[in-house]
Amino acid sequence: MSASLVSLEHVTKVFASPGGDFRAVDDVSFDLMPGESVGIVGESGSGKSTTARMIAGLERTTEGRITFWGEQTRPARTAVARRAQARRVQMVFQDPFGSLDPRQKLGACLAEIFAIHGTPAGQSTNEFARTLLKRVGLEAHHADSYPRHLSGGQRQRFAIARALAPQPHLLILDEAVSALDVSVQAQVLRLLSDLREETQLAYLFVSHDLAVVRQICDRVLVMRDGTVVEEGPIDQVLDDPQAAYTRRLIESVPVPGWTPPQRKRR
Repeated sequence: MSASLVSLEHVTKVFASPGGDFRAVDDVSFDLMPGESVGIVGESGSGKSTTARMIAGLERTTEGRITFWGEQTRPARTAVARRAQARRVQMVFQDPFGSLDPRQKLGACLAEIFAIHGTPAGQSTNEFARTLLKRVGLEAHHADSYPRHLSGGQRQRFAIARALAPQPHLLILDEAVSALDVSVQAQVLRLLSDLREETQLAYLFVSHDLAVVRQICDRVLVMRDGTVVEEGPIDQVLDDPQAAYTRRLIESVPVPGWTPPQRKRR
């Protein structure tokens, strides 16, 4: 068995378009270890979300391969394959409201997942639902709520609970806190840190926010135009960047007391 939870080997993704092929990800290789939190940062179009989607099995690689515990992964085509994939990796997206059925109560949403994946030994569906809700900072009565009854932070907490329901090894968080205000964002990040400590989950954290990545990740990959331009321990990369592009990313982050330059008068 491979020591790596996930391994990418020379992964490339090319999208065909009328104007010519677009190479969204170009020869990317890295490992993610069990219980590790790895960030991928870069501006829009850098290839970070496409990389995440390939790891989740939502996109097929054009070249290279992705392995999970040493076994090559492919987009799931059958119900059995989809169940196996869900037990390995789950995604949490930026907009929790858009990923929830507004007509379905939260308890019913969890019940559907339990019907497919079961519950831990010795726990009934109601007990596991209460456990999941409590684990993410929600109350048992929230099981009878519709998504519209929750605040944005509560909806994202439930999205995390739903992702935990199949008991995966890896959570991919794609801009999962970027739509939250600063105070709620901090609460959700603390929740994620606590969950990782309790469960030994691995995280792949996709973000444009370097401060968020520093808070939640052990290592970081910096992507530009589909390639990894720098990677390493989070403090090493952000405190002593070697790539010019990484330095530009860091310099673009506003600091306290910063004011925009005045426009020149005509």
